[in-house]
Amino acid sequence: MPATDVTKEQVFAALREIEGPEVGTNLVDLGLIYEVDTTEAGVVKIEMTTTTRFCPASAFIIEALKTRVGTIAGVGEVVINLVYEPPWSAEMATLFSFKQPSVKITVGRKP
Repeated sequence: MPATDVTKEQVFAALREIEGPEVGTNLVDLGLIYEVDTTEAGVVKIEMTTTTRFCPASAFIIEALKTRVGTIAGVGEVVINLVYEPPWSAEMATLFSFKQPSVKITVGRKP
């Protein structure tokens, strides 16, 4: 597949395979991916954020993105731009993207 055939849809499909380590939901549905651009030279540029500014998983997430997107036929380079404007908030996640917890948590005092 020539580099010019790499589509944003292919990139987003690949990104949906990568789960955020904090909540087990993929990065796209979490709202962490702000922009994807592909060039004729096979360069994929991704603008993204993390849930917190100094997220300890940032390096892991960036490496996972580069590795997975780099496996798409025609991709020669993956460039990640980590940004914090606008800051991420839970409202950016798609509806029902968070997995239900397996433990029920009750807040308050026992009667």
